[in-house]
Amino acid sequence: MRRIRFSRADVTASLVVFLVALPLCVGVAVASGVPAELGLVTGIVGGLLTGVLPGSSLQVSGPAAGLTVLVYEAVETYGPGALGVLVLLAGVLQIALGALKLGRWFRAISTGVVQGMLAGIGLVLVAGQLYTLTGAHAHGGGLANLTGLPDLAITTACSADAAIALGIGGGTVSVLIAWPRWRRVARVAPAPLVATALATCAVALFHLPVPRLEVNGLADAVSLPEREDFGRLAGGPVLLSALGTLLAFTLIASAESLFSAAAVDRLHDGPRTDFDKELIAQGVGNSVCGILGSLPMTAVIVRSAANVQAGARTKLSRVLHGVWLLLFAAAFPAALGVIPLAALAGVLVHAGGQLIPVRDFARMWRTDRGEAVVLAGTAAAIVATNLFEGVLAGLLLAVVKTAWATSHVHLEVKDTEGGGLRVYATGSATFLRLPALLDQLEALPRDRALELDLSGLRHLDHACATAFESWSKRLLVPGARAA
Repeated sequence: MRRIRFSRADVTASLVVFLVALPLCVGVAVASGVPAELGLVTGIVGGLLTGVLPGSSLQVSGPAAGLTVLVYEAVETYGPGALGVLVLLAGVLQIALGALKLGRWFRAISTGVVQGMLAGIGLVLVAGQLYTLTGAHAHGGGLANLTGLPDLAITTACSADAAIALGIGGGTVSVLIAWPRWRRVARVAPAPLVATALATCAVALFHLPVPRLEVNGLADAVSLPEREDFGRLAGGPVLLSALGTLLAFTLIASAESLFSAAAVDRLHDGPRTDFDKELIAQGVGNSVCGILGSLPMTAVIVRSAANVQAGARTKLSRVLHGVWLLLFAAAFPAALGVIPLAALAGVLVHAGGQLIPVRDFARMWRTDRGEAVVLAGTAAAIVATNLFEGVLAGLLLAVVKTAWATSHVHLEVKDTEGGGLRVYATGSATFLRLPALLDQLEALPRDRALELDLSGLRHLDHACATAFESWSKRLLVPGARAA
Protein backbone atom coordinates (compact mmCIF):
# COMPACT_ATOMS: atom_id res chain seq x y z
CA MET A 1 0.00 0.00 0.00
CA ARG A 2 1.40 3.38 -0.98
CA ARG A 3 2.09 5.98 1.65
CA ILE A 4 -0.45 8.83 1.70
CA ARG A 5 1.30 12.18 1.33
CA PHE A 6 0.20 15.22 3.32
CA SER A 7 -1.25 18.13 1.38
CA ARG A 8 -2.94 21.27 2.69
CA ALA A 9 -5.26 21.22 -0.33
CA ASP A 10 -6.38 17.71 0.61
CA VAL A 11 -7.23 18.82 4.14
CA THR A 12 -9.35 21.68 2.83
CA ALA A 13 -11.06 19.42 0.29
CA SER A 14 -11.79 16.83 2.98
CA LEU A 15 -13.68 19.41 5.03
CA VAL A 16 -15.78 20.37 2.01
CA VAL A 17 -16.58 16.71 1.27
CA PHE A 18 -17.45 16.13 4.94
CA LEU A 19 -19.93 19.01 4.86
CA VAL A 20 -21.49 17.65 1.67
CA ALA A 21 -21.58 14.05 2.94
CA LEU A 22 -23.02 14.68 6.41
CA PRO A 23 -26.63 15.54 5.45
CA LEU A 24 -26.62 13.04 2.60
CA CYS A 25 -25.44 10.15 4.81
CA VAL A 26 -28.16 10.90 7.34
CA GLY A 27 -30.87 11.50 4.73
CA VAL A 28 -30.15 8.31 2.79
CA ALA A 29 -30.30 6.26 5.99
CA VAL A 30 -33.65 7.73 7.05
CA ALA A 31 -35.11 7.20 3.56
CA SER A 32 -33.84 3.60 3.62
CA GLY A 33 -35.80 2.84 6.77
CA VAL A 34 -32.80 2.38 9.09
CA PRO A 35 -31.36 4.51 11.94
CA ALA A 36 -29.67 7.69 10.79
CA GLU A 37 -26.40 6.67 12.46
CA LEU A 38 -25.97 3.77 10.02
CA GLY A 39 -25.57 6.26 7.18
CA LEU A 40 -22.67 7.82 9.08
CA VAL A 41 -21.16 4.36 9.69
CA THR A 42 -21.13 3.65 5.96
CA GLY A 43 -19.60 7.07 5.25
CA ILE A 44 -16.92 6.45 7.88
CA VAL A 45 -16.05 3.04 6.43
CA GLY A 46 -16.02 4.53 2.92
CA GLY A 47 -13.47 7.09 4.06
CA LEU A 48 -11.24 5.27 6.51
CA LEU A 49 -11.14 1.88 4.80
CA THR A 50 -12.09 2.17 1.12
CA GLY A 51 -10.30 5.53 1.00
CA VAL A 52 -6.87 3.98 1.61
CA LEU A 53 -7.27 1.05 -0.79
CA PRO A 54 -5.97 1.19 -4.37
CA GLY A 55 -8.32 1.78 -7.28
CA SER A 56 -9.42 5.38 -7.68
CA SER A 57 -7.50 8.18 -6.04
CA LEU A 58 -10.11 10.95 -5.77
CA GLN A 59 -13.62 9.49 -5.80
CA VAL A 60 -15.43 9.32 -2.45
CA SER A 61 -17.55 6.41 -1.21
CA GLY A 62 -20.53 6.28 1.11
CA PRO A 63 -24.27 5.57 1.19
CA ALA A 64 -25.90 6.55 -2.10
CA ALA A 65 -29.37 7.72 -3.02
CA GLY A 66 -29.27 5.26 -5.92
CA LEU A 67 -29.57 2.29 -3.54
CA THR A 68 -32.17 3.83 -1.23
CA VAL A 69 -35.14 2.16 -2.91
CA LEU A 70 -33.53 -1.27 -2.95
CA VAL A 71 -32.41 -1.02 0.70
CA TYR A 72 -35.88 0.08 1.80
CA GLU A 73 -37.46 -2.88 0.01
CA ALA A 74 -34.91 -5.27 1.56
CA VAL A 75 -35.51 -3.95 5.07
CA GLU A 76 -39.29 -4.16 4.63
CA THR A 77 -39.11 -7.69 3.19
CA TYR A 78 -36.41 -9.41 5.23
CA GLY A 79 -36.00 -7.21 8.30
CA PRO A 80 -33.19 -4.86 9.44
CA GLY A 81 -31.00 -7.72 10.67
CA ALA A 82 -30.87 -9.38 7.25
CA LEU A 83 -29.63 -6.16 5.63
CA GLY A 84 -26.14 -6.72 7.02
CA VAL A 85 -26.07 -10.24 5.59
CA LEU A 86 -27.04 -9.01 2.13
CA VAL A 87 -24.46 -6.21 2.19
CA LEU A 88 -21.75 -8.58 3.45
CA LEU A 89 -22.44 -11.14 0.71
CA ALA A 90 -22.62 -8.39 -1.93
CA GLY A 91 -19.19 -7.19 -0.81
CA VAL A 92 -17.77 -10.69 -1.11
CA LEU A 93 -19.19 -10.98 -4.63
CA GLN A 94 -17.66 -7.62 -5.55
CA ILE A 95 -14.26 -8.80 -4.35
CA ALA A 96 -14.65 -11.96 -6.44
CA LEU A 97 -15.65 -9.96 -9.54
CA GLY A 98 -12.66 -7.68 -9.12
CA ALA A 99 -10.28 -10.60 -8.56
CA LEU A 100 -11.58 -12.16 -11.79
CA LYS A 101 -10.86 -8.83 -13.52
CA LEU A 102 -14.47 -8.30 -14.55
CA GLY A 103 -14.60 -4.66 -13.45
CA ARG A 104 -14.00 -3.27 -16.93
CA TRP A 105 -16.98 -5.19 -18.31
CA PHE A 106 -19.40 -3.05 -16.34
CA ARG A 107 -18.67 -0.34 -18.88
CA ALA A 108 -20.33 -2.50 -21.54
CA ILE A 109 -23.80 -1.99 -20.06
CA SER A 110 -26.11 0.05 -22.29
CA THR A 111 -26.18 3.76 -21.49
CA GLY A 112 -29.95 3.71 -21.81
CA VAL A 113 -30.23 1.00 -19.14
CA VAL A 114 -27.93 2.85 -16.73
CA GLN A 115 -29.66 6.20 -17.16
CA GLY A 116 -33.06 4.52 -17.08
CA MET A 117 -32.08 2.81 -13.83
CA LEU A 118 -31.09 6.15 -12.32
CA ALA A 119 -34.27 7.79 -13.63
CA GLY A 120 -36.45 5.05 -12.16
CA ILE A 121 -34.66 5.30 -8.82
CA GLY A 122 -35.02 9.07 -8.91
CA LEU A 123 -38.77 8.90 -9.61
CA VAL A 124 -39.38 6.37 -6.83
CA LEU A 125 -37.17 8.31 -4.43
CA VAL A 126 -38.85 11.64 -5.13
CA ALA A 127 -42.35 10.12 -4.90
CA GLY A 128 -41.57 8.52 -1.54
CA GLN A 129 -39.85 11.56 -0.04
CA LEU A 130 -42.73 13.86 -0.97
CA TYR A 131 -44.69 12.13 1.78
CA THR A 132 -41.93 12.73 4.34
CA LEU A 133 -41.75 16.30 3.07
CA THR A 134 -45.28 16.85 4.38
CA GLY A 135 -44.96 14.75 7.54
CA ALA A 136 -46.97 11.85 6.08
CA HIS A 137 -46.11 8.17 5.62
CA ALA A 138 -45.40 6.75 2.16
CA HIS A 139 -47.46 3.84 0.86
CA GLY A 140 -44.35 1.77 0.11
CA GLY A 141 -44.08 0.91 -3.60
CA GLY A 142 -43.11 3.43 -6.25
CA LEU A 143 -46.33 3.08 -8.26
CA ALA A 144 -48.48 3.28 -5.13
CA ASN A 145 -46.66 6.40 -3.99
CA LEU A 146 -47.10 8.08 -7.37
CA THR A 147 -50.81 7.29 -7.63
CA GLY A 148 -51.31 8.51 -4.06
CA LEU A 149 -49.88 11.98 -4.71
CA PRO A 150 -53.29 13.60 -5.50
CA ASP A 151 -54.65 12.43 -2.13
CA LEU A 152 -51.45 13.67 -0.47
CA ALA A 153 -51.97 17.11 -2.01
CA ILE A 154 -55.54 17.28 -0.66
CA THR A 155 -54.44 16.13 2.80
CA THR A 156 -51.63 18.68 2.89
CA ALA A 157 -53.97 21.50 1.88
CA CYS A 158 -56.32 20.60 4.74
CA SER A 159 -53.64 20.35 7.44
CA ALA A 160 -51.71 23.28 8.91
CA ASP A 161 -48.92 21.06 10.25
CA ALA A 162 -48.49 19.35 6.87
CA ALA A 163 -48.39 22.75 5.14
CA ILE A 164 -45.68 23.93 7.56
CA ALA A 165 -43.60 20.78 6.92
CA LEU A 166 -44.06 21.30 3.17
CA GLY A 167 -42.82 24.88 3.55
CA ILE A 168 -39.69 23.67 5.36
CA GLY A 169 -39.01 20.98 2.77
CA GLY A 170 -39.82 23.24 -0.17
CA GLY A 171 -37.56 25.93 1.23
CA THR A 172 -34.76 23.36 1.54
CA VAL A 173 -35.14 22.40 -2.11
CA SER A 174 -35.15 26.08 -3.14
CA VAL A 175 -31.88 26.72 -1.29
CA LEU A 176 -30.32 23.63 -2.87
CA ILE A 177 -31.20 24.95 -6.32
CA ALA A 178 -30.25 28.59 -5.76
CA TRP A 179 -27.17 28.34 -3.51
CA PRO A 180 -24.70 26.87 -6.09
CA ARG A 181 -25.12 30.03 -8.21
CA TRP A 182 -22.87 31.82 -5.70
CA ARG A 183 -19.91 29.71 -6.70
CA ARG A 184 -17.29 31.25 -4.43
CA VAL A 185 -19.44 30.87 -1.34
CA ALA A 186 -20.72 27.44 -2.39
CA ARG A 187 -17.18 26.09 -2.47
CA VAL A 188 -16.74 26.93 1.20
CA ALA A 189 -20.28 26.18 2.40
CA PRO A 190 -21.88 23.35 0.36
CA ALA A 191 -25.55 23.67 -0.53
CA PRO A 192 -26.80 20.52 1.33
CA LEU A 193 -25.28 21.73 4.59
CA VAL A 194 -26.54 25.30 4.19
CA ALA A 195 -30.05 24.17 3.26
CA THR A 196 -30.26 21.76 6.20
CA ALA A 197 -28.82 24.32 8.64
CA LEU A 198 -31.26 27.04 7.55
CA ALA A 199 -34.23 24.71 7.86
CA THR A 200 -33.08 23.57 11.31
CA CYS A 201 -32.64 27.16 12.48
CA ALA A 202 -36.08 28.13 11.17
CA VAL A 203 -37.76 25.25 12.99
CA ALA A 204 -35.93 26.02 16.25
CA LEU A 205 -36.44 29.79 16.05
CA PHE A 206 -40.17 29.66 15.38
CA HIS A 207 -40.86 26.45 17.34
CA LEU A 208 -42.50 24.86 14.32
CA PRO A 209 -44.43 21.58 14.88
CA VAL A 210 -42.53 19.32 12.45
CA PRO A 211 -41.08 15.83 13.10
CA ARG A 212 -37.35 15.74 13.83
CA LEU A 213 -34.64 13.15 13.47
CA GLU A 214 -34.41 10.47 16.15
CA VAL A 215 -30.86 9.75 17.34
CA ASN A 216 -29.66 6.81 19.46
CA GLY A 217 -25.87 6.87 19.00
CA LEU A 218 -23.47 4.76 16.93
CA ALA A 219 -23.09 1.98 19.48
CA ASP A 220 -26.84 1.40 19.65
CA ALA A 221 -27.32 1.53 15.89
CA VAL A 222 -24.58 -0.94 14.93
CA SER A 223 -25.61 -4.60 15.15
CA LEU A 224 -23.64 -7.58 13.90
CA PRO A 225 -25.51 -10.12 11.72
CA GLU A 226 -26.59 -13.19 13.66
CA ARG A 227 -27.09 -16.80 12.63
CA GLU A 228 -30.85 -16.29 12.53
CA ASP A 229 -30.41 -13.56 9.92
CA PHE A 230 -28.57 -15.94 7.60
CA GLY A 231 -31.22 -18.60 8.22
CA ARG A 232 -34.04 -16.16 7.45
CA LEU A 233 -32.62 -15.52 3.98
CA ALA A 234 -31.84 -19.18 3.31
CA GLY A 235 -35.43 -20.29 3.91
CA GLY A 236 -37.14 -21.91 0.95
CA PRO A 237 -39.89 -19.34 0.21
CA VAL A 238 -37.58 -16.31 0.31
CA LEU A 239 -34.34 -17.83 -1.01
CA LEU A 240 -34.97 -16.99 -4.66
CA SER A 241 -36.14 -13.47 -3.81
CA ALA A 242 -33.13 -12.95 -1.53
CA LEU A 243 -30.76 -14.09 -4.28
CA GLY A 244 -32.34 -11.58 -6.64
CA THR A 245 -31.91 -8.80 -4.07
CA LEU A 246 -28.30 -9.85 -3.47
CA LEU A 247 -27.57 -9.81 -7.19
CA ALA A 248 -29.20 -6.39 -7.49
CA PHE A 249 -27.09 -5.03 -4.61
CA THR A 250 -23.92 -6.34 -6.22
CA LEU A 251 -24.54 -5.26 -9.79
CA ILE A 252 -26.03 -1.85 -9.07
CA ALA A 253 -23.46 -0.88 -6.42
CA SER A 254 -20.64 -2.04 -8.70
CA ALA A 255 -22.00 -0.33 -11.81
CA GLU A 256 -22.67 2.95 -10.00
CA SER A 257 -19.17 2.96 -8.48
CA LEU A 258 -17.40 2.23 -11.74
CA PHE A 259 -19.49 4.67 -13.75
CA SER A 260 -18.70 7.28 -11.11
CA ALA A 261 -14.99 6.43 -11.43
CA ALA A 262 -15.12 6.95 -15.18
CA ALA A 263 -16.84 10.31 -14.69
CA VAL A 264 -14.37 11.45 -12.02
CA ASP A 265 -11.41 10.50 -14.22
CA ARG A 266 -12.66 13.06 -16.73
CA LEU A 267 -12.60 15.79 -14.05
CA HIS A 268 -8.89 15.64 -13.21
CA ASP A 269 -5.48 14.96 -14.73
CA GLY A 270 -4.20 12.63 -12.01
CA PRO A 271 -3.82 8.84 -12.05
CA ARG A 272 -6.57 6.93 -13.84
CA THR A 273 -8.78 4.44 -12.03
CA ASP A 274 -7.93 0.75 -12.04
CA PHE A 275 -11.47 -0.60 -12.35
CA ASP A 276 -10.70 -4.08 -11.02
CA LYS A 277 -8.87 -2.76 -7.95
CA GLU A 278 -11.63 -0.21 -7.34
CA LEU A 279 -14.22 -3.00 -7.46
CA ILE A 280 -12.22 -4.95 -4.88
CA ALA A 281 -11.96 -1.83 -2.69
CA GLN A 282 -15.72 -1.34 -2.86
CA GLY A 283 -16.20 -5.01 -2.01
CA VAL A 284 -13.96 -4.77 1.05
CA GLY A 285 -15.85 -1.69 2.21
CA ASN A 286 -19.23 -3.35 1.73
CA SER A 287 -18.06 -6.48 3.52
CA VAL A 288 -17.17 -4.41 6.58
CA CYS A 289 -20.42 -2.43 6.32
CA GLY A 290 -22.29 -5.75 6.24
CA ILE A 291 -20.47 -7.00 9.33
CA LEU A 292 -21.51 -3.79 11.11
CA GLY A 293 -25.11 -4.19 9.92
CA SER A 294 -24.90 -0.91 8.01
CA LEU A 295 -25.98 0.44 4.64
CA PRO A 296 -24.26 -0.60 1.40
CA MET A 297 -21.77 1.83 -0.08
CA THR A 298 -20.96 3.00 -3.57
CA ALA A 299 -18.73 5.68 -4.98
CA VAL A 300 -20.89 8.81 -5.13
CA ILE A 301 -20.44 11.28 -7.98
CA VAL A 302 -21.77 14.27 -5.99
CA ARG A 303 -19.17 13.90 -3.22
CA SER A 304 -16.45 12.87 -5.66
CA ALA A 305 -17.03 15.91 -7.87
CA ALA A 306 -16.98 18.16 -4.78
CA ASN A 307 -13.69 16.57 -3.78
CA VAL A 308 -12.07 17.29 -7.15
CA GLN A 309 -13.50 20.81 -7.41
CA ALA A 310 -12.26 21.61 -3.90
CA GLY A 311 -8.69 20.96 -5.07
CA ALA A 312 -7.99 17.44 -3.76
CA ARG A 313 -4.75 15.95 -5.05
CA THR A 314 -4.44 12.58 -3.32
CA LYS A 315 -6.59 10.03 -1.52
CA LEU A 316 -5.80 11.78 1.79
CA SER A 317 -8.86 14.00 1.29
CA ARG A 318 -11.31 11.10 1.21
CA VAL A 319 -9.64 9.43 4.20
CA LEU A 320 -9.87 12.62 6.24
CA HIS A 321 -13.52 13.08 5.32
CA GLY A 322 -14.10 9.75 7.07
CA VAL A 323 -12.17 11.02 10.09
CA TRP A 324 -14.37 14.12 10.33
CA LEU A 325 -17.52 11.99 10.08
CA LEU A 326 -16.26 9.74 12.90
CA LEU A 327 -15.36 12.69 15.13
CA PHE A 328 -18.74 14.32 14.52
CA ALA A 329 -20.66 11.10 15.22
CA ALA A 330 -18.67 10.54 18.42
CA ALA A 331 -18.61 14.11 19.76
CA PHE A 332 -21.87 15.67 18.56
CA PRO A 333 -24.49 12.91 18.10
CA ALA A 334 -27.18 15.04 19.74
CA ALA A 335 -26.74 17.66 17.01
CA LEU A 336 -28.53 15.33 14.60
CA GLY A 337 -31.62 15.29 16.77
CA VAL A 338 -32.49 18.91 15.93
CA ILE A 339 -32.67 18.31 12.16
CA PRO A 340 -36.26 18.32 10.80
CA LEU A 341 -37.16 15.29 8.70
CA ALA A 342 -38.74 17.59 6.11
CA ALA A 343 -35.31 19.16 5.49
CA LEU A 344 -33.68 15.77 4.92
CA ALA A 345 -36.57 14.84 2.64
CA GLY A 346 -35.94 18.05 0.70
CA VAL A 347 -32.27 17.09 0.29
CA LEU A 348 -33.29 13.69 -1.08
CA VAL A 349 -36.01 15.12 -3.33
CA HIS A 350 -33.34 17.33 -4.88
CA ALA A 351 -30.92 14.40 -5.13
CA GLY A 352 -33.60 12.21 -6.69
CA GLY A 353 -34.48 14.91 -9.19
CA GLN A 354 -30.86 15.09 -10.28
CA LEU A 355 -30.96 11.36 -11.05
CA ILE A 356 -33.66 11.93 -13.69
CA PRO A 357 -31.77 12.70 -16.94
CA VAL A 358 -34.29 15.01 -18.60
CA ARG A 359 -31.75 16.78 -20.83
CA ASP A 360 -29.99 13.54 -21.73
CA PHE A 361 -33.31 11.96 -22.69
CA ALA A 362 -34.19 14.88 -24.96
CA ARG A 363 -30.78 14.73 -26.63
CA MET A 364 -30.99 10.94 -26.92
CA TRP A 365 -34.46 11.18 -28.49
CA ARG A 366 -33.02 13.39 -31.23
CA THR A 367 -29.99 11.19 -31.95
CA ASP A 368 -30.95 7.62 -31.02
CA ARG A 369 -34.63 7.01 -30.34
CA GLY A 370 -34.07 3.32 -29.70
CA GLU A 371 -31.77 4.10 -26.78
CA ALA A 372 -34.27 6.67 -25.52
CA VAL A 373 -36.97 3.98 -25.54
CA VAL A 374 -34.68 1.72 -23.51
CA LEU A 375 -34.17 4.54 -20.99
CA ALA A 376 -37.88 5.27 -20.64
CA GLY A 377 -38.81 1.59 -20.55
CA THR A 378 -36.29 0.80 -17.83
CA ALA A 379 -37.48 3.71 -15.69
CA ALA A 380 -41.15 2.77 -16.16
CA ALA A 381 -40.46 -0.88 -15.30
CA ILE A 382 -38.66 0.10 -12.08
CA VAL A 383 -41.56 2.32 -11.02
CA ALA A 384 -44.15 -0.34 -11.87
CA THR A 385 -42.33 -3.33 -10.31
CA ASN A 386 -39.10 -2.99 -8.36
CA LEU A 387 -35.47 -2.13 -8.99
CA PHE A 388 -34.20 -5.61 -9.81
CA GLU A 389 -37.02 -6.60 -12.16
CA GLY A 390 -36.92 -3.15 -13.76
CA VAL A 391 -33.22 -3.45 -14.55
CA LEU A 392 -33.76 -6.92 -16.01
CA ALA A 393 -36.53 -5.50 -18.20
CA GLY A 394 -34.19 -2.71 -19.28
CA LEU A 395 -31.44 -5.17 -20.19
CA LEU A 396 -33.95 -7.17 -22.25
CA LEU A 397 -35.04 -4.00 -24.04
CA ALA A 398 -31.40 -3.17 -24.75
CA VAL A 399 -30.80 -6.61 -26.25
CA VAL A 400 -33.90 -6.32 -28.44
CA LYS A 401 -32.90 -2.82 -29.51
CA THR A 402 -29.39 -4.00 -30.43
CA ALA A 403 -30.75 -6.99 -32.32
CA TRP A 404 -33.12 -4.72 -34.23
CA ALA A 405 -30.36 -2.26 -35.06
CA THR A 406 -27.98 -4.95 -36.31
CA SER A 407 -30.56 -6.95 -38.31
CA HIS A 408 -30.56 -4.72 -41.38
CA VAL A 409 -31.67 -6.50 -44.53
CA HIS A 410 -32.11 -5.05 -48.02
CA LEU A 411 -34.00 -6.47 -50.99
CA GLU A 412 -32.95 -5.47 -54.51
CA VAL A 413 -35.04 -6.52 -57.52
CA LYS A 414 -33.45 -6.97 -60.98
CA ASP A 415 -34.73 -8.23 -64.32
CA THR A 416 -33.40 -11.54 -65.62
CA GLU A 417 -32.68 -12.49 -69.24
CA GLY A 418 -35.74 -14.76 -69.36
CA GLY A 419 -38.11 -11.92 -68.49
CA GLY A 420 -38.41 -12.83 -64.83
CA LEU A 421 -37.30 -11.07 -61.65
CA ARG A 422 -34.44 -11.94 -59.35
CA VAL A 423 -34.59 -10.62 -55.76
CA TYR A 424 -31.20 -10.22 -54.07
CA ALA A 425 -31.26 -10.22 -50.25
CA THR A 426 -28.29 -8.72 -48.39
CA GLY A 427 -27.59 -8.08 -44.71
CA SER A 428 -28.91 -10.07 -41.71
CA ALA A 429 -32.36 -11.63 -41.96
CA THR A 430 -33.84 -12.21 -38.50
CA PHE A 431 -37.37 -12.64 -37.18
CA LEU A 432 -37.36 -8.96 -36.14
CA ARG A 433 -37.38 -7.90 -39.79
CA LEU A 434 -39.58 -10.71 -41.04
CA PRO A 435 -42.92 -8.82 -41.26
CA ALA A 436 -41.38 -6.06 -43.39
CA LEU A 437 -39.59 -8.61 -45.61
CA LEU A 438 -42.76 -10.56 -46.27
CA ASP A 439 -44.64 -7.36 -47.11
CA GLN A 440 -42.02 -6.51 -49.73
CA LEU A 441 -42.09 -10.00 -51.20
CA GLU A 442 -45.88 -10.14 -51.34
CA ALA A 443 -45.89 -6.81 -53.20
CA LEU A 444 -43.88 -8.28 -56.11
CA PRO A 445 -45.81 -8.93 -59.36
CA ARG A 446 -47.15 -12.49 -59.69
CA ASP A 447 -47.24 -12.51 -63.51
CA ARG A 448 -43.47 -13.00 -63.85
CA ALA A 449 -41.14 -15.76 -62.73
CA LEU A 450 -39.49 -14.90 -59.42
CA GLU A 451 -36.23 -16.04 -57.92
CA LEU A 452 -35.00 -15.16 -54.43
CA ASP A 453 -31.22 -15.08 -54.05
CA LEU A 454 -30.13 -15.43 -50.40
CA SER A 455 -26.41 -15.86 -51.03
CA GLY A 456 -25.68 -12.26 -49.99
CA LEU A 457 -27.04 -12.67 -46.44
CA ARG A 458 -24.56 -12.60 -43.56
CA HIS A 459 -27.06 -14.31 -41.30
CA LEU A 460 -30.34 -16.15 -41.89
CA ASP A 461 -32.23 -17.40 -38.86
CA HIS A 462 -34.62 -20.33 -38.86
CA ALA A 463 -37.76 -18.19 -38.80
CA CYS A 464 -36.78 -16.29 -41.94
CA ALA A 465 -35.58 -19.43 -43.72
CA THR A 466 -38.90 -21.15 -43.04
CA ALA A 467 -40.88 -18.08 -44.13
CA PHE A 468 -38.91 -17.73 -47.37
CA GLU A 469 -39.45 -21.39 -48.20
CA SER A 470 -43.16 -21.09 -47.49
CA TRP A 471 -43.39 -17.98 -49.67
CA SER A 472 -41.72 -19.77 -52.57
CA LYS A 473 -44.15 -22.68 -52.38
CA ARG A 474 -47.19 -20.38 -52.36
CA LEU A 475 -46.26 -18.62 -55.60
CA LEU A 476 -48.71 -19.26 -58.39
CA VAL A 477 -46.13 -18.97 -61.17
CA PRO A 478 -44.04 -22.14 -61.76
CA GLY A 479 -40.32 -21.69 -61.71
CA ALA A 480 -40.16 -19.37 -58.74
CA ARG A 481 -37.72 -20.55 -56.09
CA ALA A 482 -35.44 -19.45 -53.29
CA ALA A 483 -31.76 -19.84 -53.97
